[in-house]
Amino acid sequence: MDCIFCKIISGEIPTTKVYEDDKVIAFNDIEPQAPVHILIIPKEHIKSAAEIDGSNSSLIAHVFEVAAKIAKDMSLDGFRIVNNCGDSAGQTVKHIHFHLMSGRDFGWPAG
Repeated sequence: MDCIFCKIISGEIPTTKVYEDDKVIAFNDIEPQAPVHILIIPKEHIKSAAEIDGSNSSLIAHVFEVAAKIAKDMSLDGFRIVNNCGDSAGQTVKHIHFHLMSGRDFGWPAG
C-alpha cells in the first residue's frame, strides 16, 4: 500500500510521536495551522469518514478519547478537532485522520 500514514505507522517513515497505543498514533503536523497541531491517526487503514460503520466506529470513538487525553496532558485551554472527508472537503491523504488544533482563537468562516 502506498499510504504515507501507513508508512508512518509501520515506522518506515520516522516521526516524533506525541502519543501511541495499539490502536492509534499521534504526531505533530508538518504544516501546522495553529501553535498546537497534532494528527491523530487510527492504525487500521480506513479511507475516510464515509467508511465509518459498526465494524470500526469504536476505533473512531477511541480517537476522540485520545484527543481528550492529549489535550488534558498538554493543559490545552480548548481545542478544535477537524476531519476532512473526500476531495471536495480537502482530504489529501486517503487514510482517515483527525487534526487536533489549539493555541489560538478559531473563528468560523462565513458561507
